[in-house]
Order: sequence, then C-alpha cells, then structure tokens
Amino acid sequence: MDFNFDPILQSWRFLLDGLRVTLLLALGVAVCSFVLGTIVGLARRYGPKWLRVVLVFYIDSMRAIPVLVVLVWIYFALPALTGVNLPPFWSAMFALSFHLAAYVAEVVRAGIESVRPGQVRAGLALGMSGPQIVRKIVLPQAIIRMMPSFGSLLSLAIKDTAIAAVIAVPELMRRADAVAGQSYAPVEVFSTVMIIYFLVIFPVTRAVDIVYKRISFLGRS
Repeated sequence: MDFNFDPILQSWRFLLDGLRVTLLLALGVAVCSFVLGTIVGLARRYGPKWLRVVLVFYIDSMRAIPVLVVLVWIYFALPALTGVNLPPFWSAMFALSFHLAAYVAEVVRAGIESVRPGQVRAGLALGMSGPQIVRKIVLPQAIIRMMPSFGSLLSLAIKDTAIAAVIAVPELMRRADAVAGQSYAPVEVFSTVMIIYFLVIFPVTRAVDIVYKRISFLGRS
C-alpha cells in the first residue's frame, strides 16, 4: 500500500485551525467542569440533605448516560423544549462540561473523605469553624490527593472534544473527516490526527504525574 501525505500537507492550515478549536473547546470544558464539579462535590459533602439527594441524582444520571446522548440532546432536543438555539460550539461545551462535572464531583467528594476525621476533630478542638476547617485543613490535603484523578479527567476533556464533530463543531476531528473524504486518504489523515492527539494529551498527563510526585508529600497525614 502506498501512502500519500500530500493532502495533509496541502490542508495543514485547515487542520491547524481545527486543532485550535479543539484546544479552545477543551480548555472551556476543563475550566467549566472543574469549577462546577468542585461546587457540586462540596455541596454534596457539606450541603443539606435535600440538596444532597438532588446532586446525587444529577451525578448518577450523568454517569449513566453516554456523553454522546447528552450532546445530541442539548443540541437538538433542548431548543425544541425551550426555544433557545445554541451554536454547535456552545452546545458542545455545555454538554461536555455537565457530563464531566459529575466525575469531577465524585473525585472531590472522595478526596475530601480521604482526610482522616481526627484532623477535623482537632480543628474543632482548636476553636475553628466548619468553613475554616474545610479551607485550611481538609482542602489543602484533598487537592493534592485528587491530582492524579484530575489529570485523567483533563485528558478525558481533551479527548471528548472529538465527539463534538457529530454536531458540526469545526474541531480537529471534523476537519480531518472532511479532508479524508475529499482526498480518499483516510489512513494517512486519521493516523496523523491520532498522532496529534497523542502529542497534545501525553505531555499533559505526564506533567500532572511529575508535579504530583514532587508535592505528594503535602497530602500525607
């Protein structure tokens, strides 16, 4: 089989712009999901009982429904119900963020619960309030312990952007599919895209692991 990479060389600007959209979408999803997930995780752990019930339902629902279904529902069904039409890019960002935030919330909850109860009791004995204990004792340790899981979720946020191609978001996978269809060179195009994703995600995961190894002692108790 002869390989022809000319279509990639001819369309590199087109693909590069798709990569820019992919990175922008991934950044938005990472920020939104981590902020929302942290709020949900804290509210589930420290909020009133009725709120915990609602948040548990949200978390379990998002983990039980495929992200593709959430994406398609927000893009096609939500406008029919509300009359609000979101552009493909924002539909993808909201869908991926809501879905990933459920996993972030579970990581946050598990990280908080990994801190020994004795440290909380010690804070109470020192006269600290509940918020002070969470802010000064629990979270500093829990955040360190959550870093490996956060690294995995960050790579997942980048990979999930490829799903946005189904609603015509002009990200890398969508543009690669267009190039492959026009050039009849799917092996070359999609192999190149696979390498690009690897070159983007692998350094991110390794960087998180390196940082965690250097500061992991701060999360020990």
